[in-house]
Amino acid sequence: MPEDAYSTQLVIITGMSGAGKTVAVQSFEDLGFFCVDNLPPALLPKFLELMKDSTNNIQNVALVMDLRGREFFESLFDSLDRLGNEDWIQEHILFLDADDQSLVSRYKETRRSHPLAKDGLPLDGIRKERRMLDELRGRSQTIIDTSNLKPKALREQIIEKYREKEQQVFSIQMVSFGFKYGVPIDADLMFDVRFLPNPHYVEHMRDLTGLHTDVSSYVFKWSDTQKFLEKLKDLLQFMLPQYKREGKSQLVIAIGCTGGQHRSVALAEYFGEYFSSDFNTHVTHRDIEKRKGK
Repeated sequence: MPEDAYSTQLVIITGMSGAGKTVAVQSFEDLGFFCVDNLPPALLPKFLELMKDSTNNIQNVALVMDLRGREFFESLFDSLDRLGNEDWIQEHILFLDADDQSLVSRYKETRRSHPLAKDGLPLDGIRKERRMLDELRGRSQTIIDTSNLKPKALREQIIEKYREKEQQVFSIQMVSFGFKYGVPIDADLMFDVRFLPNPHYVEHMRDLTGLHTDVSSYVFKWSDTQKFLEKLKDLLQFMLPQYKREGKSQLVIAIGCTGGQHRSVALAEYFGEYFSSDFNTHVTHRDIEKRKGK
């Protein structure tokens, strides 16, 4: 991977059709790469000019190039040769391969036709494509055979190889919300804390939020709250590593109360802080400004 002298990392994702390029580019997106799918090789020099522009803060880029752009494919080698003369960027070619039997099986499962054999047998297109890509395969720095790899295993290999040192891919989004405004449609896990004592009915706290010490102290002083914290911590401590191991890149945990101002805010802050030492954690309060009078 890139040395300190290089300011930009460019990964070119290519290989056999059906070998897993879609999974690969999604994995690079999870790593924070700027990704472009199906960039014609003829446009690579222009794209490099945009990357080099000092006004663009693009450091990690992944480009998918395959036979969907085959009319421009001859220009790819010229572009790669030019990259070798650039001292601000390091180019790395990731070639995804699979044996003929696995590729034929995948085309049958998806009922897609091979791009080089629209009206013929998939195997004919696969063999033709393999001949066309033979030289590019030889120039690749990394070759991954996906014949016996599940998408999850391919994703794990890519993340392990291309992530930056100490980079955390899995992240937790803690979201507080009010049920009166509707539930978050992107929540993976949702917890209703409307059973807890409500600071709204304490007059001097009514216009405060769960970010205020008076409110959070009120929410946490009850035995029911403490029991809930312990049980939910125990549940999440078990579940979060399982989600991470399964390959999920982000988990959205929503905590809701009536208005999204007091109880849910205090609890989202608590759990965001609690899990921040083990996971990349972000806290968002969706409805904190929607209280009456704001």
